Amino acid sequence: MPHHPHRRTLLLGAAGFALTALTYRAKAQSEVVQGRLIFSENAKIPKGRITISLSNPGQPGTSDPALEFDLISTGRAKRIDFTLSSAALSALSPTLQVVARLERADGWLIARGSTKMPTGSPIHITLNTVMY
Repeated sequence: MPHHPHRRTLLLGAAGFALTALTYRAKAQSEVVQGRLIFSENAKIPKGRITISLSNPGQPGTSDPALEFDLISTGRAKRIDFTLSSAALSALSPTLQVVARLERADGWLIARGSTKMPTGSPIHITLNTVMY
């Protein structure tokens, strides 16, 4: 006759699994850095492509293309929220900067903004119009 596991054994196993799942979920959430882009004077962000990259101001030209991504602005929003994975950021320099560039469809730079990479707090970048 097969041996059936005790009810207490099953409940302890399920509780252990649930605790592990909750711990993993909390860890995964802490590896994410939230960010927000706004345009100067709280105006609508112009239509175009926004490139967000990470750079080290002490070492020019050290921007890693793997840590760069694009957002699209439709020209209707006053703010754009985004998320960065801090797992990729943890090995980088503490002087790291987050740089956002807004370009028109023809590649003409419209606005730029940057901020230092904060530890444990959201990123806020204000895009300022570029003057030529």
